[in-house]
Amino acid sequence: MARKALILVEGHRGNGPLHVQAAQRLGLHPITLATDPAQYEYLAPESIEAIRVDTDNFDALIRECYRLRANYDIAGITGFSGDDESVSATVGKLCRHFDLPGPTPASIEGCCNKFTQRQLLAEAGVPVPAYRVATNATEVESFAAEIGLPAILKPVLGSGSIGVRLCRNVDELAEHTTYLLGGMHIWRSSPRILVEEFAQGPHYCIEIMGNQVIGIGALDFCRPPHFVCREFIYPAVLSDDEHDRISDVSLSCLRALGLGWGPTNVELRWTKRGPVVIEVNPRLPGSPCPELVQLAYGVDLVTEHIKLVIGAEWNLRKSHSETAAARFLVADRDGTLDWIDGDSRATALPGVAEVKLYVQPKTQIVRKSDFRDCIGHVIAASPCPAKTDSILQRAIDLISWSITPL
Repeated sequence: MARKALILVEGHRGNGPLHVQAAQRLGLHPITLATDPAQYEYLAPESIEAIRVDTDNFDALIRECYRLRANYDIAGITGFSGDDESVSATVGKLCRHFDLPGPTPASIEGCCNKFTQRQLLAEAGVPVPAYRVATNATEVESFAAEIGLPAILKPVLGSGSIGVRLCRNVDELAEHTTYLLGGMHIWRSSPRILVEEFAQGPHYCIEIMGNQVIGIGALDFCRPPHFVCREFIYPAVLSDDEHDRISDVSLSCLRALGLGWGPTNVELRWTKRGPVVIEVNPRLPGSPCPELVQLAYGVDLVTEHIKLVIGAEWNLRKSHSETAAARFLVADRDGTLDWIDGDSRATALPGVAEVKLYVQPKTQIVRKSDFRDCIGHVIAASPCPAKTDSILQRAIDLISWSITPL
């Protein structure tokens, strides 16, 4: 009898290891197909199979899967977006081709284009920020004047806050427009910029599996004008009315976008007019959110997702209630990381669930003003928000580093 394999398209620094480990616990053999497997350090052990294949070439992926079927029973296919949301749509197409459980490719593609997503949500009556799409500097300036400053500029395609900036005045607007259109930003298609109203208010992230809201977390960012994550907390402190309204709006996104299979991550802000949807991602949230959800609610999003992918029955029942939070270590300057210390002492603190460093000494640090500026994170959990915050702060205070400017 052929060994059951789980195909993983591309990798992910945080979610990749979680999927490999979960697959192995479920008795599956994980096989990663990636354009450059060497970029994912967790694939280095010989026991983890990785195959080099051009993941932008759909026919090449199909050929590789057929080749693998000679030796394995392919139980399911999933993958990771990273900074390229198109992977999610590719996974959906592969699942369709091989008659395996998976998301609807057209719904994924519509969702991954931020302008199309905005249109579909607005047409369905879901509250979203005012928006326009621009292709040149003149249009950016005109649309920003219509919407009003401050405004958000972001590429229509992409994730991880890459290329996203809050523009508070005309000078910042012109500066970021030049950055996006002047060759500094890498476009995967013709340049299209979403000019968007800055919806102001607390930021929340909602984790959904199928049509069930699993949890609502609070998300905080570092100082503007960029959106580098500072902290996640699950569950967010909300009134019953706020929780219900956020859940209702999040589920309305699924109906508007044709989603509802597998995981969905919704981000919104609570504004003067209530919840306003910022973004809908047709996938699991990136690490450390899955770990926080498991600590807070007892639901292992990664394992349950894989069960769905292979056609097995999942279990989304919450087994406990804690407050789990992650705070990111963010580089404060460009240069060479001379040393980073204190992680072992922080790990030893009661209530600290994980301390993870993304970089090693002698690494060159070049800040990008997005998720890539984070050099590590600390996770803590306890029965109440105040205690979790105290544990997290004590752990953060033990960690220090030195960066020598270039």
